[in-house]
Amino acid sequence: MSELSDEALAAAAQGGDAAASEQLLRRYKNSVRGVARSFFLEGGDAEDLVQEGMIGLYRAVTDFRSGGMSFKNFAYLCIRRSIVSAVRAAARKKHSPLNKGVPLPETDEAGGADPEEIVIGSEEASEFFELLQRELTPAEYGALTAYMEGLSMGEIAEQQGVSPKSAENAVQRAKNKVARHFGIARGKGE
Repeated sequence: MSELSDEALAAAAQGGDAAASEQLLRRYKNSVRGVARSFFLEGGDAEDLVQEGMIGLYRAVTDFRSGGMSFKNFAYLCIRRSIVSAVRAAARKKHSPLNKGVPLPETDEAGGADPEEIVIGSEEASEFFELLQRELTPAEYGALTAYMEGLSMGEIAEQQGVSPKSAENAVQRAKNKVARHFGIARGKGE
């Protein structure tokens, strides 16, 4: 196989001879690396360009027609075009949103949360807030729900028309009552 010309190997490869195709790919692999070395691929590395060049070389093997230019010249042309196309595509930034995207959290196969879990979760939340309304004074309930929404003690105090210290005391009393109801031991300052 190694004695055959490039043109003969290309003809054999097009006829289905995998060994001939592999021989040509091996023969021109260093040439692909040489062509790839003179280019830069934004967001990629040198091996990405070599891979693009190998794709171009494979196209040369499958598309070569004797009677025109030599296989060697045709191969270089295909390799170079493939690499240039990859560089241009990277420069267009067409796929930039995909390449720089952040994956979403994994969900079940249906593409979202389980509807049953959503219903159960909302029922549990509803029951929890009903429990809070039964167990807490209106001031404690208002302070705790505002605290759970992320409001600062100053904002809670302003919302309820009390001092920040009164708001903080209401939140602490509410936390203690809820902890006692669920049998949770709370340390000082929690």
